[in-house]
Amino acid sequence: MTVKILSVALCGILFLTTGALADQVTLSAAASLREVVTGLTDAYRTKHPEVRTLLNFGASGTLAKQIEQGAPADIFISANREWMDYLQNRKLVDEASRCAFAYNSLVFAGITKQPVMGMKELVRLRRIAIGSPRSVPAGEYAAEAFRAAGIEKELAGKLVMAKDVREAMKYAELGEVDGAFVYRTDALLFGKKARILFTVPAGLHDRVVYPMALTATGAGKPGARELFRFLQSAEARKILGKYGFEVK
Repeated sequence: MTVKILSVALCGILFLTTGALADQVTLSAAASLREVVTGLTDAYRTKHPEVRTLLNFGASGTLAKQIEQGAPADIFISANREWMDYLQNRKLVDEASRCAFAYNSLVFAGITKQPVMGMKELVRLRRIAIGSPRSVPAGEYAAEAFRAAGIEKELAGKLVMAKDVREAMKYAELGEVDGAFVYRTDALLFGKKARILFTVPAGLHDRVVYPMALTATGAGKPGARELFRFLQSAEARKILGKYGFEVK
């Protein structure tokens, strides 16, 4: 009798644990998406209170490396194509699910009193913050724009590397640098002192796109697939627009 009761209890615990894991979705997204992705998942959970979403934000390259090393992730949203390609080439994301989540613009923001209205005027500044191009897409876009504008060598000793785009924005806001290359959405959201000085011409760098995909693990989870569909819905696009992101 005792054995039977114990067996039933263990089965119940196993069922509850399995159910909890099935309703848990882990989403890794670029740092510049923190507020909008949090808002989107909050909206999703109002309709699906049984789903638990675990959010992980950081530089796209850092997140991609984490996934490669086995960190749990069901959905990945990168701030550029490169790091999504990186995982796709290693068959760590579901290629069929890959799509464009949103778009953004690269701007230069700061509190410097010097007139800075374009790329050529950057050479007069002392310190400029960018995300490290090795892992931060915003920094990579900025470096690409420097090369296209022909000012890469002149800026070499002026650059302050940040761990992600949010840290670069913080440096600009605190006045620790003359300005920083960040996304338009970050400048609008966090620019209390720092203001947008100019928008980087689109022709100087690849379009700022956030590709999204289910991971190889997430593709097999119904809960992850449901959240993924929501992130592509009209409701999600409306929320993205409120945060300043472009959806076309």
